[in-house]
Amino acid sequence: VQLQASGGGLVQAGGSLRLSCAASGITGSINAIGWYRQAPGKQRELVATFTSGGSTNYADSVRGRFTISRDIAKNRLYLQMNSLKPEDTAVYYCNARYMGFTYWGQGTQVTVSS
Repeated sequence: VQLQASGGGLVQAGGSLRLSCAASGITGSINAIGWYRQAPGKQRELVATFTSGGSTNYADSVRGRFTISRDIAKNRLYLQMNSLKPEDTAVYYCNARYMGFTYWGQGTQVTVSS
């Protein structure tokens, strides 16, 4: 399984970005797939995920501003990020739990300037 994240960049506060994650090597049902982030000096934290049942979970800090979506046919996961804040600055990682294993993408940097 490989996860390739893209779409990060530098944006001003209040702006928007859309992250994309391309998943390959997955032929069955995914237990969960979603986005995490890690800011400098902080632990990696959940941003938004899909569960195996298709429901979504969001961190309180992003609920109402970020939207997770997916294209199952294309094995792609997206994160639409609106009303970005400087505290959203972090490396964003795509994560998947599949067949008892956890997989991480390489991360994409999001920097929000004030």
